[in-house]
Amino acid sequence: MYSEGEVILADEQEVIPMADTLDDTAVADRLRDLPAWSRDGDEIRRTVKAPSFLAGIDVVTDVARAAEDADHHPDIDIRWRTLTFALSTHSAGGLTGKDFALAATIDEIAARHGAG
Repeated sequence: MYSEGEVILADEQEVIPMADTLDDTAVADRLRDLPAWSRDGDEIRRTVKAPSFLAGIDVVTDVARAAEDADHHPDIDIRWRTLTFALSTHSAGGLTGKDFALAATIDEIAARHGAG
């Protein structure tokens, strides 16, 4: 039988555990390595300002590709040159390691495009 917190594939032959949510201490520890990010309930958020509107769109495009590769998709708000990213693992009901891994990738992408 399957237990709570597992994902059952369509053919029901393989059980994959869902990502474990991080407790408050683990979230605080990981945020120390990502100083531009802050916690807002069950998500982490960061806002960056791109040097131009098109540079901001380039950041979003690169983040979208990285997110698709990771199968983990942020909420993105675009306001001219200002981009806000919000991450949470909705399937797990909170923050997981996937959120912090993508946050680090977003930081790298933003820096590469001169957005800070």
